[in-house]
Amino acid sequence: MTATRWTTPHTAAAVRGRVSVPGSKSVTNRALVLAVLADAPSRLRRPLRSRDTELMAAALHAMGATVVEHGSDWVVGPGSLRGPADVDVGLAGTVMRFVPPVATLATGAVRFDGDARARERPMAAVIRALVMLGADVADNGSGRLPFTVTGRGGLDGGEVRGDAGASSQIVSALLLSGARWDRGLRFVHTGDRPVPNAPHLRMTAAMLRERGVTVDDTTPRAWSVEPGVVRALDVDVEPDLSSAAPFLAAACLTGGEVVVPGWPEASCQPGATLPEILERFGAGCRRDGGALVVTGGGAVSGVDLDLRDAGELTPVVAALAACAKAPSTLTGIDYLRGHETDRIAALARELSLLGARVDELADGLRITPGPLRAAGDFKTYDDHRLVMAGAVLGLVTSGLVLDDAATVAKTYPSFVEDWERFVAGGGS
Repeated sequence: MTATRWTTPHTAAAVRGRVSVPGSKSVTNRALVLAVLADAPSRLRRPLRSRDTELMAAALHAMGATVVEHGSDWVVGPGSLRGPADVDVGLAGTVMRFVPPVATLATGAVRFDGDARARERPMAAVIRALVMLGADVADNGSGRLPFTVTGRGGLDGGEVRGDAGASSQIVSALLLSGARWDRGLRFVHTGDRPVPNAPHLRMTAAMLRERGVTVDDTTPRAWSVEPGVVRALDVDVEPDLSSAAPFLAAACLTGGEVVVPGWPEASCQPGATLPEILERFGAGCRRDGGALVVTGGGAVSGVDLDLRDAGELTPVVAALAACAKAPSTLTGIDYLRGHETDRIAALARELSLLGARVDELADGLRITPGPLRAAGDFKTYDDHRLVMAGAVLGLVTSGLVLDDAATVAKTYPSFVEDWERFVAGGGS
């Protein structure tokens, strides 16, 4: 059980080790939704077991789906979706956005609510799209949690236009259920900003195609799925590449070497860009069979990076930038203000307290390194990725204390224990 307050381990040695990270949250939660919409039961092998995925499984089970543990696997059956049901979304963007469209296929009322911060996260675009498609959604006009979807066992579907500039999950949410609507779905993005995290949209399209759904994502700013059967599919869940980021950053920062087995040759996860990003910081990256090997190259270089398609890597990347030998600029991440916390403001505050000079930009951060010092608590703001960033900073900042490390259970429940074992064994 992860303690709330955590003094991060510090080391003066080059960290070396082999690290296996848990399964991908993005793949696991998409696979859970698609299994519930499929024509027969599906098996998820080595899914991520974390707060976000347990919330997704519980949400689908509350509406009548079956999610059964078989050893380390989940076997998921479609069931007869129904209300009344109460869904706790926690602070999980995938649950609060992916499940309401599924609820249109249920019969009865499904009420959604979650953590206090969840009530501040962008939901209006999903709610508005569902209403335009003919769904019955009661939100008192707030466009936020809590709200209720009263399903009628189906939805007409068709074309809907809206602004998905705040999150790619808005598009993915509609696509995942769209094949089960009578006319399918066509979504046209009308916002000024591009839809962020394009890899996650490619992931959604690829997983639909694997299950026999016809998807068209060839037109810029538009996505469509044809109505039809979602075929059951047993899947092996990929490792969560973004959860490997702090371990690989440790190699870059300390001049060590870290091996991550099972690194896919091709992946739609934003974390697949880590080798390229770490090379920009001065690390060496190579494949060794099915593993990724990252070797630190000494001093960490400053970088200029557009992270619009890899925003979830920003906290760890910002931690590395604070330890670099020259300034860095991280752009394309304005949408991170609507994540678990306002990640831009949180990183600016915490890195500044440690001694870096950080300027908030309209769409990112400008980080100028300075001598880092422990400054009491490093606040994590209910954000799992900030826990990982704090762990990286603790390698070079003695006595750094994270105020709430337990929040990392959102995607990586054993992170603190794994990190301590990793630093103790790899830094000796």
